[in-house]
Amino acid sequence: MDVGLGLTFQNLHDQVSDIDVFKHELSLAARAEDQGFDSVWTPEHHFTGYMMTPNVPQFLSWVAAKTKRIQLGTTVTVLPWQNPVRIAESFLLLDQLSDGRAVLGMGRGLGKEEFDGFDVPMGEARKRFREYAEALLQGLETGVMEYDGEYLKQSRVELRPRPYASYRGRVFASAVSPESVKLMANLDVGLMIIAQKPWDKVDEDLATYRERFQAANGRKAPKPVVVCFIAAHEDAAKAQEMRDKYLVEYARSTSAFYQFGNKEFANIEGYEYYGALARSVEKHGIEKFNQFLADLQIWGRPEEVVEKLKIMKERFDVGKFIIYTQFGDMPFEVGLDNYELIARKVLPALKDIDVSIDPVDTPASLQHAG
Repeated sequence: MDVGLGLTFQNLHDQVSDIDVFKHELSLAARAEDQGFDSVWTPEHHFTGYMMTPNVPQFLSWVAAKTKRIQLGTTVTVLPWQNPVRIAESFLLLDQLSDGRAVLGMGRGLGKEEFDGFDVPMGEARKRFREYAEALLQGLETGVMEYDGEYLKQSRVELRPRPYASYRGRVFASAVSPESVKLMANLDVGLMIIAQKPWDKVDEDLATYRERFQAANGRKAPKPVVVCFIAAHEDAAKAQEMRDKYLVEYARSTSAFYQFGNKEFANIEGYEYYGALARSVEKHGIEKFNQFLADLQIWGRPEEVVEKLKIMKERFDVGKFIIYTQFGDMPFEVGLDNYELIARKVLPALKDIDVSIDPVDTPASLQHAG
């Protein structure tokens, strides 16, 4: 099992300086390889302290210079906000700088404030994503980009540096709505699961994705990547306190940033799913929804964290975990302790898991219902 380290660069309440946030999280990234992580990942976000990560390939180039073997990924690069030629160039260059260690995670975005900041209508995001993704994948594979679509009119250009290696197997996409799940299968990319919905719905999405992927590409779908926020402590009561403080605060920040209570999403093409979600949030209350989001994450003593992740691995046939250890308004010293404990007592157990074995091939006595 490969396990990646996720970094948020959050400064939710400006209790510290942005400089201090970067010094702290860069120190985690610089140590990730020695700590046993197999990759480093960061999302793309703009304009707020929710996550200060406006240029992920630039950050990953910094990580590449500090490391020798770990992969370098995005969770995710939001395609509708930028020219796909520039995205392709960034990742082709990152591959050259890192000897082929780049991994592209991509998505269509949800932050309304970010769409407004880039002056991109949200209602165009789904169609833009499809066109940009098709052009981008072609460019990464062939070194040439050319596309004639509704939104993307790209005359033929040669990309330099030329591709270092094929990106097949190194592209994943986040998908929350059922329509996005089907699109990712058609694009022949892996699925990245970011916990925002009930696990039984994720079961359904994965079944749809795998069926559609097999039909579209004539082979079995790759195992999904699952993103987890983890709070670990040797004392179970302290771990519960970390859940109640930091995982819940992270959930609150996510709900606020993405406007999960905004019923206007129902009127935006491609975001109808989030309109329905907003109605549910209104019915049950935002704080109950925040508690639900927190409960989708992982917390407990190290052995409990390992067991929960193993259950998740069996349920979803996970191929890789991306673990976030610093989030919400967690003080740096608490985050560092969390990071080091996970590296010391969780990582070794996860890395012993053989992901080449499919759950359907294991004895029923070893399978978990989840």
